[in-house]
Amino acid sequence: MINYGGSSDPFFRGRHFITLDDFTKEEVDVMLDVARDLKIKFYRGEPTPLLLYKVLFLIFFDQSTRTRNSMEAGIAQLGGTGIFLSPDKMQIAHGESARDTAIILSRFGDGIGIRHCTFGVGNRYIRSIAENSRAPVMNLQDDVYHPFQALADLMTIQERFGKDLRGLKVTISWAYAKSHLKPLSVPQSQILLFTRFGMEVTLAYPEKFDLMPDIVEKAKKNAEEHGGKLNIVHDMDEGFKDADVVIPKNWGGFFVLGNAEELLSMDPAEAMNVLKENEKLIWEETEKHKDWIADERRMSLAKKHAIYMHALPADRGREVVDSVIDGPQSVVFDEAENRIHTAKAVMALLMGGRM
Repeated sequence: MINYGGSSDPFFRGRHFITLDDFTKEEVDVMLDVARDLKIKFYRGEPTPLLLYKVLFLIFFDQSTRTRNSMEAGIAQLGGTGIFLSPDKMQIAHGESARDTAIILSRFGDGIGIRHCTFGVGNRYIRSIAENSRAPVMNLQDDVYHPFQALADLMTIQERFGKDLRGLKVTISWAYAKSHLKPLSVPQSQILLFTRFGMEVTLAYPEKFDLMPDIVEKAKKNAEEHGGKLNIVHDMDEGFKDADVVIPKNWGGFFVLGNAEELLSMDPAEAMNVLKENEKLIWEETEKHKDWIADERRMSLAKKHAIYMHALPADRGREVVDSVIDGPQSVVFDEAENRIHTAKAVMALLMGGRM
């Protein structure tokens, strides 16, 4: 058994993975060390049967490409089985409670992964499952957090700039999109995690597209504690200037109408109805900012060695031009690949693997 960073497997086994805030910086370092080791073994073709015969249930309320396949392929490569579950084919569709679902699935298998991005609903549902599950519950993205994406992003940045990221200038920017109203969870998880590693983070977005206030305040405290920075600007050019890393991505305007706190306090079903009613107004606000796009001119404002990142799928021609996302500074496919290596690391640690 390899001892990663002085921590042993029982230190992680059985814990839930809802937000990286629940893990210390040192524990995140262990996850990354395990991910790097598994990535090397993957390229060497070495088998890693760390979760032999383990079963992971995967409940997806929302569509997915990278997350679903990184989890299913990852658990298979670790020797286990992933079972995809669609809520409309489960008794959830008939009103079964989160408690009952959690109790049964955690008696059947060894882990539960859930994606539920509906604002005001998703995180609460996942936490309800976790409260009643005897097996580790993993957040595959909700309305507040996307820990798997942030972990893969951090791994990708370290591959380019080394483990010591103090002082690295990272810009997380809003970008225009029309495909769908994207959750706040990716930028929120990024600002929370990156500031813990001493990065100088700039959050750029049009006015009214704020992230959740408590998340921003926590990220500022993280920056203070770890020697980083968190700056907020409302100009995309200003955000790109002298950046080492740029991550321009759309997020929905759930805060445009100023009723976020009210939504979070509502009954989930009532909150969903309010969101549907407000969707037209949110899109109208989004349409005012078509010029928020990652193009070659903006990339030229960043440092020459700067990398372009995106969690994918990118809204090509709106969030980013093809020459940037397919260009030499883009690392989006390396970033996407790291989703499987970090997913395997988290599963192996939480579900009882032996390293």
